[in-house]
Amino acid sequence: MLSALRVIASDIKLAHTVFALPFALLSAFLAAQGWPATSTLGWILVAMVGARSAAMGFNRWLDHGIDAENPRTRGRALPAGRVGRTTVAVFVILSASAFLVGAAQLNSLCFALSIPVLIVLLGYSWTKRVTAGSHLVLGLALGLAPLGAWLAVTGVFDDRPWIPILLGLAVLTWVAGFDILYACQDHDFDRRRGLHSIPVRFGILRSIRIAAALHASMVGLLIVVGLLSPQLGAGYAVGLTAVALLLAYEHRLVWSGDLSRLNVAFFNVNGVVSLVLMAAGILDVFRLG
Repeated sequence: MLSALRVIASDIKLAHTVFALPFALLSAFLAAQGWPATSTLGWILVAMVGARSAAMGFNRWLDHGIDAENPRTRGRALPAGRVGRTTVAVFVILSASAFLVGAAQLNSLCFALSIPVLIVLLGYSWTKRVTAGSHLVLGLALGLAPLGAWLAVTGVFDDRPWIPILLGLAVLTWVAGFDILYACQDHDFDRRRGLHSIPVRFGILRSIRIAAALHASMVGLLIVVGLLSPQLGAGYAVGLTAVALLLAYEHRLVWSGDLSRLNVAFFNVNGVVSLVLMAAGILDVFRLG
């Protein structure tokens, strides 16, 4: 079982929880206007890891047949036979349970919202079968993290709702943008297989422009967050400038339609984006709080 868990954790790229988690932590610190309770941070971490693991595990379980046909993904654990579907299903159930337990430990509002959130997280995996807007659904799934972390700290919808909502929308546009870039790799396969995506509908070059527009929207939303939050100042502005430059670099790598450096753009740059913004924002919370 431990060997199977290691295989699954590697296959779902557990380390990529870093994409949404820093935004959730930044939201928690802004909600607390300082350091949140250690127990709250711990249960946020449990809920985040559980939620993402359940969503990614379910995606691998549901798409195992499609992954087996796609040359890019046929090496994944399920189609390659390194782990069985029953094992992955158990992993999904345990991960979803961890998410629900974490939400229940935070407060009653988080627990009440955990079921509809779980439906969004798992439902994303079906969307590419029916709509090119699947990238936005994935963005929504991750974009709920800052709002959830805010509610984990406050326990209520307080008098500052626009800050976590705008943070969530920023994550939505950011994730949708880089998921569109990622989907460009599967343009030919998805078209033949009858799957839906922005690249299938609009072509690779136009999709890269759409992703750039989404990322520009993300930067604009984060600027508004900085203007609305008294806990954010010059440090956040410097961090946001770095984020904008990183995104510009990401798009420079793929702007011509050359996808050979896409993994550099996707994995390295986007991982740094969330960490830089979190660090800059949290430092400002303590500097100006």
